Amino acid sequence: MLAPDHEALLSLVDDVVGRLEGVRDIHSSLMLRLLLTASDWAPYDDEPTDVRRSAMEGRPLPEPISVDDLDRRLVELLRHDARMSTTRLARELSVGETTARRRLARLMGSHILHLRLHADPAFLGYPVEARFQLGVPHSRLDAATRLLAGEPAVRQLLVTSGTTSLLGYSSHRDLRDLHAFTARVFARLDSVSSAETALLMRTYKRAGFARES
Repeated sequence: MLAPDHEALLSLVDDVVGRLEGVRDIHSSLMLRLLLTASDWAPYDDEPTDVRRSAMEGRPLPEPISVDDLDRRLVELLRHDARMSTTRLARELSVGETTARRRLARLMGSHILHLRLHADPAFLGYPVEARFQLGVPHSRLDAATRLLAGEPAVRQLLVTSGTTSLLGYSSHRDLRDLHAFTARVFARLDSVSSAETALLMRTYKRAGFARES
């Protein structure tokens, strides 16, 4: 879940999630570092995305950049129509086409904006989805993230606070493929204090956007 700040996040957990009928337990962790997103999952491509390659090689991702109202308006336009041309973007933003193109390239190069087609993994032949949580000591965290980033099945990967320092999601062709993945990959991780894998029974929401006011 996303929230503007910690106070808003606490309010979301307490006032919304905590009041849902039938909820008996809540566990939340802070996302400390985002390594891979669904935009970096492309098992049908010959080459990994630039972001996945950076994670595989242990290179730092781009530093966060400051954004302004023009950037936010540009993203909002693309949220409604991701195929919008830079010519139309410039017209809608009342700026020159060079400015619109430069702003778009800056957002995409900073790991903030991703323009890719997202298809249901099942449609692509990967109907089995799983979530895994791993407890990895800080001394082995870099090696673990590099190893996991190199696995095409891993769709999303991030470092979190708490006892399980790595959270990831993976997609597989069948249960046998999932079992082979966990047995092979997790066995190569040194000093893992805990490993938990959960099969996703049904996905209701993959990627969200701001609610219309």
